[in-house]
Amino acid sequence: MGRVTERRKVLRIRDGVVSSRPDTLVAEEPLEIRLNGKPLAITMRTPGDDFALAAGFLVSEGVLGEQDDLQNIVYCAGATADGSNTYNIVDVKTAPGVVIPDITLERNVYTTSSCGLCGKASLDAVRTTARWPIADTPPVRVTPELLASLPDRLRAAQRVFDRTGGLHAAALFTEDGELLDVREDVGRHNAVDKLVGRALQNGDLPLSRTILLVSGRASFELAQKAVMAGLPVLAAVSAPSSLAVDLAAETGLTLVGFLRGGSMNVYAGEDRIALRAAAAQG
Repeated sequence: MGRVTERRKVLRIRDGVVSSRPDTLVAEEPLEIRLNGKPLAITMRTPGDDFALAAGFLVSEGVLGEQDDLQNIVYCAGATADGSNTYNIVDVKTAPGVVIPDITLERNVYTTSSCGLCGKASLDAVRTTARWPIADTPPVRVTPELLASLPDRLRAAQRVFDRTGGLHAAALFTEDGELLDVREDVGRHNAVDKLVGRALQNGDLPLSRTILLVSGRASFELAQKAVMAGLPVLAAVSAPSSLAVDLAAETGLTLVGFLRGGSMNVYAGEDRIALRAAAAQG
């Protein structure tokens, strides 16, 4: 699909000089996610990787956990009055025998591009539906130096951001710092869903030996998605929320914030950070 960016006319003022020119903007459109034919959620997203986004969203909701849980995902035709397809509605069909959690009453929702779902009710849901406790066998250990190198690598991989300046990104790295995948979206939570959904489609869940890096802040919603995918380390270039820290501490997730240059704050799971002995003592 070619709707990742759009062009709009803009009045440009630079040092008192006024001009008119086209500007490249990131596209934002609604995506309705249906589960076995029933409407479940609407999210504002950047078109592209829609099937992965839907699959990843359903991983975070505890519906999908393995590649075999997913039968297929299709765009729904007839989305408009004239019957044309807008490619803004997807239907996820689960495989026979997959038990569907009772999520329709609490989670039939509208999510914005700036913030996903959050709240104490969601925290309770994570306690009961996480498939993979975050366990280290063998232990995952990452150095501050490795973590410090990741934001520049993420930024270098953001192709659409270079044209628009308006996209968030999420990336998966190995514990050795190898870039595995990167996805962009107008919403951070959508970018993470696209990563997790792609991993589900490829049979790579749980992501128990990887690091998730997100642009911007680390909300509860992002911490929840990391936990539901079995990720041991979540790093963000900005601040975490208090509820994200609470969830990380409860589940054993390593949560790093303010990852900028050589500095960072470790809010939970510090046992995975391989500090030099002298630095640890200081």
